[in-house]
Amino acid sequence: MPTLTLKALPAPLHRRLKARASSHKRSLNQEVISLLEEAVSPARKVDTAKLLAEARAFRATLGFTVTPDEIDRLKREGRK
Repeated sequence: MPTLTLKALPAPLHRRLKARASSHKRSLNQEVISLLEEAVSPARKVDTAKLLAEARAFRATLGFTVTPDEIDRLKREGRK
């Protein structure tokens, strides 16, 4: 398996990577590999129709509705 050596890694970046690895319960090496895989993976296409249908189905399970006027009021609330 190939090896990659990073030189002159800034200390703050190293600390953030270690903290991120810890929060994901991974080694620093595993975290860097995960980040690299994510960065170079081809973008996944999002099926917007399916996503919207799922959101609407979820909203229907909530048992209440909110009007656009109520949404606007709630967004403005506390912004004085």
